[in-house]
Amino acid sequence: MLKILVIGSGGREHAIAKKFLDSKKVEQVYVAKGNAGMKRDGIDLVDIAENDHESLIKFAKKKQISWTFVGPEIPLLNGIVDDFITAGLKIFAPSKAAAMIEGSKSFAKEIMNKYNVPTAKYQTFFDFSKAKSYVKRKGVPIVIKKDGLAAGKGVVVAFTIEEALGALSDMLKKNQFGEGVSCVVVEEFLEGEEFSLLSFVKDKKIYPMVIAQDHKQAYDNDKGPNTGGMGAYSPVPQISQEVIDEAFERIVKPVVIGMEQDSASFTGILYAGLIATKKGPKVIEFNARFGDPEAQVVLPRLTSDLGQIIDDLLNDKEPVITWREDGITLGVVITAQGYPQNCKKGMPVPTKFNDSKITPYYAGVNCDEKGELVASGGRIFLLCTTADNVKIAQKKIYDELDKQSLDGFFYRKDIGYKAIE
Repeated sequence: MLKILVIGSGGREHAIAKKFLDSKKVEQVYVAKGNAGMKRDGIDLVDIAENDHESLIKFAKKKQISWTFVGPEIPLLNGIVDDFITAGLKIFAPSKAAAMIEGSKSFAKEIMNKYNVPTAKYQTFFDFSKAKSYVKRKGVPIVIKKDGLAAGKGVVVAFTIEEALGALSDMLKKNQFGEGVSCVVVEEFLEGEEFSLLSFVKDKKIYPMVIAQDHKQAYDNDKGPNTGGMGAYSPVPQISQEVIDEAFERIVKPVVIGMEQDSASFTGILYAGLIATKKGPKVIEFNARFGDPEAQVVLPRLTSDLGQIIDDLLNDKEPVITWREDGITLGVVITAQGYPQNCKKGMPVPTKFNDSKITPYYAGVNCDEKGELVASGGRIFLLCTTADNVKIAQKKIYDELDKQSLDGFFYRKDIGYKAIE
């Protein structure tokens, strides 16, 4: 029987750990640090920070962990995989070198250019005045991206020159997205339907998952600032299988094979954020891990054993991977008011739901002195369900939310709307 350690603390890690617990091969699941909501599903929390590699390695050895699964991006770019492997421990996630596919947008662009992967035309800038001149010359709409991690928020789609220049100033001059932002990528604006194609990857072997569609903007009808994700659904009926197949052959495979050839062999979850344009699918971004909230709607559709899949991949065995083929799985993120800026905290978080077919995945929660869940800011939890179609799934989730006391919370009212237009 397997003992598994999951690194991370959000809704994504809740979904991953919960799916591992469903495995017949798994005896125990630990999450470091996790969050208080996870304990309701029998997940064991470990009070070790994700950047404390030494303590995590000691814990894994002490508890005889079979292997570790990394959820978030920061530990990957801090080299946690390299440290675990050096310590003789199995871990399913990309090395620091391979994680640069997410950690640096300019690095990702270079890989795509080298291996002829379709993506937006772009320029990289370190100097504000040169970036300003380029934007004025190209015009709007245009996309400004921080070259590095920003929790899904370091992207601005500018529809006015003023907005574009403001984004450049925030990123290159004001350090709005953290210290050390010295580079931005300025891209052409692509029109089309966005979708996420995730894959299990072990070196050059690739196993694609069912696709999903995330909703990044904070407000209904895709308005407002970018966030870490306000909800998602899977599959995406308006994206044809032909488009998915083309994306796999022209985008995912060349990148994985190219990284292998460039001595940055990828093992873990490769996330391709794509857009179906009139000229075919193109890349918006790559991530080196499960998306959040995509994981919460993709994993419930997995009908084979996740623990067995990862164990087989780590041991170079061919995994059995099967997916539910009917219905739609939809999840709505409930945030604190003010997200993605300054957020309210301390509100009681609901834990009892009227519909037994609705699953909560917790993220920004703590326990109060009475042991009850309270909001700790940002994205608080996600409610997920599977139904025959998007409209039924929407009604189930939004009817449930209407019955809850959610003062101080906020959520979009239109998750999945593109699937029923």
